[in-house]
Amino acid sequence: MLKMIKHFCDFIFGKHKSNTLPRIWILAVDIFIVFLAYVIAILMLYFKDISASTFDWSRIWLVPVVYLLAFLISRTYDGMLRYSGFNDIRKLFYACTGALSFLIISKLVIHEISPALASDLYPRYVTIIYHYLITLVALSLMRFVIRRLYNEVYKNSAEKMNTLIYGAGDGGTMLLRTLSQDTNSKFKIKVFVDDDLKRVGTQINTIKIFSPKEAMTPEFIKKYGIEVMIVAIPSLTQERSKEIIEQGLALNLIVKSIPAFDKWVDGKISTNQIQDIKIEDLLGRTPITLGKENVAREVKDKVVLVTGAAGSIGSEICRQVMQYNPSKLIMLDQAESPMYDFQFEMNNTENFKDKRDKMAFVITNVKDPVRMREVFETYHPQVVFHAAAYKHVPFMEENAYEAVFVNVFGTKLVADLSVEYGVEKFVMISTDKAVNPTNVMGATKRIAEIYTQSRHGNTKFITTRFGNVLGSNGSVVPLFRKQIEQGGPITVTDRRITRFFMTIPEACSLVLEAGSIGEGGDIFVFDMGEKVKIWDLAEKMRQLSHRPEIEIIETGLRPGEKLYEEVLANEENTIKTENEKIMHAVVRKYEASEVDSMIAKLHDELETCDPMRIVAQMKVIVPEFKSNNSVFSQLDK
Repeated sequence: MLKMIKHFCDFIFGKHKSNTLPRIWILAVDIFIVFLAYVIAILMLYFKDISASTFDWSRIWLVPVVYLLAFLISRTYDGMLRYSGFNDIRKLFYACTGALSFLIISKLVIHEISPALASDLYPRYVTIIYHYLITLVALSLMRFVIRRLYNEVYKNSAEKMNTLIYGAGDGGTMLLRTLSQDTNSKFKIKVFVDDDLKRVGTQINTIKIFSPKEAMTPEFIKKYGIEVMIVAIPSLTQERSKEIIEQGLALNLIVKSIPAFDKWVDGKISTNQIQDIKIEDLLGRTPITLGKENVAREVKDKVVLVTGAAGSIGSEICRQVMQYNPSKLIMLDQAESPMYDFQFEMNNTENFKDKRDKMAFVITNVKDPVRMREVFETYHPQVVFHAAAYKHVPFMEENAYEAVFVNVFGTKLVADLSVEYGVEKFVMISTDKAVNPTNVMGATKRIAEIYTQSRHGNTKFITTRFGNVLGSNGSVVPLFRKQIEQGGPITVTDRRITRFFMTIPEACSLVLEAGSIGEGGDIFVFDMGEKVKIWDLAEKMRQLSHRPEIEIIETGLRPGEKLYEEVLANEENTIKTENEKIMHAVVRKYEASEVDSMIAKLHDELETCDPMRIVAQMKVIVPEFKSNNSVFSQLDK
């Protein structure tokens, strides 16, 4: 039976160049329906005794011709029948109503002139009205039937994936409506699941609602052939959302979700908004939202300089800063290609197109004194966000000279110029690796912290420390994703290794907030939540990719790497700030003269290009620096 309907649809829709039914066919079918409806209306009027009627069948052409003209004027045949919708029905309504109005008005006018002629030309009023109603219903029904046939038969339903919607409230109901109306949707809704037991056992548009206890089992999933689960409860807590997602992944389902209500367009959701689950959704921590009032006060109508602007953190800082309308945003980086891509993005972002004159892109290295002085002389920044740094631990173990030159003396140069040119606030992005450092990179960031904290004057120096950033360049998430795409294995240095994580927007919100509330000499740390085991992170990413065959292997700790990261050093304490998620670190204070002396000696050792001598002086400045690298660990003795 289905094959016969399929062949019928093939014949109706045809295999034309445009893969659509020719317009003349649609018009011809419409007029045939009009003619048939006219015959039915006449028969309805005279069904008791058709032979006794006075209707002249030679005039049966009149009404269809009027409707033909109305269809030609309204172009009711232009729509593609398989996509017929409300607008097509509205066009039909206007055309049919126009034809009805013309027939009634013209009959009235001609009747005033010649009643006999009106009687000869036109049928009775009731016949015209009957015909109008039958025609409008028939034409509308024909379009919806063809649309249904196309969606259910002609479009290959085998391509659709059996889908479970988790959530039978407003979100789930709206999602079902959207998917039902979208002819290109690949989701076939089989069941609803909802936590509310009052809804369990009822139906939404013939689709039954089940409880999680009954539905979230291997037997149920197999019975209904479920392949996809869409979480459609926008108001879910982070913890409950994580539980539901992990349940779906444990059942080997493709798990997706819909955005929060405030992201819907005109109170509706589109299929394009059905999104894949991201690893951030499985980290089990609630994203931290910071206020905007303080940041707006510090950034609005000011000249802002961001170093490392093409990097993950620097670029997001730039995006957020531009939302506060600075008078000028100077974006500086030494990486040409990433900077070119970032410039293209900023210049073509809808919200920033009219602010191009407020943006400047500068290619240079923060360790170049001539060029950096030119930048400060040209733009006279009032706020500086210093994100430029080398951050890859293994690389910096092998390139101690470059790590010190950029992370320490590059920071020193930008900080000194900030003081010289009267910058109001200097905000440095540091790392949790600066706490009890075990590697060159972490130690260089701690030395940069010490130097900026020792500066005094009108410029306020603020430091922010946070852990790893999800999705940033060089982080484990892009690495794992790439390894999964290549078929594995996923490499983890040690099964026990843990790290703190936050999202890029969160990290940059912290930086902006710290810059606004800091009063100079501050180090702000973030409530990072619970540590995440990197092994667990790898397993969850493997689950999300639906590649259970990919192996996860241990490769051993790399030089300078440690198992556990810290946010505060052993001797440090914290003081609460106005935001419970941001803490003010109480750290040892250094005198400027003492720091200048140590930094001068480090510079002398730098000129030798001898890694051992460079690292030895770093350990003098940062006594808690204990190398995990066997090459430098002998200096701890």
